[in-house]
Amino acid sequence: MKKVLVLGASGYVGSQLLPLLLEQGYHVTAAARHIDYLTARTEPHDNLSLKYLDLVDKAATQALVPDFDLIFFLVHGMAEGHDFIDYELSLARNFVSALGPKNQHVIYLSSLQPQTGDSDHLQARKKTGELLRKGPVPVTELQAGVIIGPGSAAFEIMRDFVYNLPIMIAPKWVDSKANPIALQNLNYYLLKLAQETPTENQTFEVGGPDIISYRNQFAHIAKTADRPLRLWATSLLTPKIASYWLGVVTSVPSNIGRALLAGLKHDFIASSTTIREKYPQKLVSFESMVEQAIHAEGNFVKSNVWGFDKTAFKRWQAGYGYYPKKTDATITSTASLASLWDVAQQIGSPKQGYFFANALWRTREWLDVLFGGGIPIRQSPEGPHLKVGDKIDSWKVIRCEKNQFLSLLFGMKGPGLGRLEITVSDHGDTRSLNISAWWHPKGFSGLLYWFVMMPAHLFIFKGMVKAIEKQAQEQMRDTGDKMRKE
Repeated sequence: MKKVLVLGASGYVGSQLLPLLLEQGYHVTAAARHIDYLTARTEPHDNLSLKYLDLVDKAATQALVPDFDLIFFLVHGMAEGHDFIDYELSLARNFVSALGPKNQHVIYLSSLQPQTGDSDHLQARKKTGELLRKGPVPVTELQAGVIIGPGSAAFEIMRDFVYNLPIMIAPKWVDSKANPIALQNLNYYLLKLAQETPTENQTFEVGGPDIISYRNQFAHIAKTADRPLRLWATSLLTPKIASYWLGVVTSVPSNIGRALLAGLKHDFIASSTTIREKYPQKLVSFESMVEQAIHAEGNFVKSNVWGFDKTAFKRWQAGYGYYPKKTDATITSTASLASLWDVAQQIGSPKQGYFFANALWRTREWLDVLFGGGIPIRQSPEGPHLKVGDKIDSWKVIRCEKNQFLSLLFGMKGPGLGRLEITVSDHGDTRSLNISAWWHPKGFSGLLYWFVMMPAHLFIFKGMVKAIEKQAQEQMRDTGDKMRKE
């Protein structure tokens, strides 16, 4: 079987494609920048290797890429912000320069190119394809519009609008049309193409069977989710204003949402006759793909992101945002990794409390009574070192990796599902300590809760990382003094 490299494997399509390739018997290497996320979301397999790779690193790219027969290029730079066109092209150049004689086929997932399309997202996809085709290896480019499935950014934007807004205010492009494709249909094409070894470049447009306006897409999503639809389209909501509005009412990362939003103002209708004739399959109707996507969304919680914790599975409800909101604080330190971890893992202990603003932590616990919770119960771990399953007041340890990572499940009442994470990383001469809160909001009330709590989180987390870092430094000095006296 072919040796397969999946670049961008931590992304939506890549992460869903990996198990399908393994089922087909391929030996797969999944490469990504966000290797921690990929590791947490990927089931171990004898034929699967996970590899950290940032395509910005030309030397690392040239060391990895030449060893594979087939390469899926699923990389994009939308999360990088407004300069992502240049960023994407720099990645593509490094990739092309690394291609060697063993490489037989590159499959590139791109975007449809409407005649009126002029957004950065569309231009980046187009120029990347042009650059890849200048390389020495045949490239098959699949041009897709909206992909429907749990975790697809375009679908999650629409889903969040339906769940989170009592009255939906949308731009005029809501009457633009598209023929979205179901993730399972897209994957079928990708797997079929993996079997091919073409001798020249080829491009296919891929889409679903139904041409439908975004207004009607919203209507189908609302119907399936059993939510009312009150939609008002206005030209006052310009693309720029809409991008800010998007960051407030959806959980999709802002940069990705803004890039996609700029493209959705065009009709995205794929002419997919060629690929449908070459690889015939039953295409899923729009109504069915929406129904499947909404019913499958709860499956994402069943991963090591949540430590496979049964409490988290039980608390997950329909309507929770697939993508989480996040607040965090980071500090750089010369304290040792062990000392930072030793202090950080004392969180919630009678001696340390929460390191900073303990009165605010206690106040939130008592406010839980107003949300339907019980009277706060003080709980502390039995041993000196934390382990999975330990209870810290209303929190539960769901992941614990010594000297590296701690994840606590939010146990209080609230309109959503959350966790608190502490990460300690070694960078050679320095270490970094990060504290992050992740929140999957449930509807409008979940969003409102998040934005009310966010200022307090920012204040508290900055104080926490400073307090932990200070104690770690003091611990190192005390240890040093003790050793000198001995």
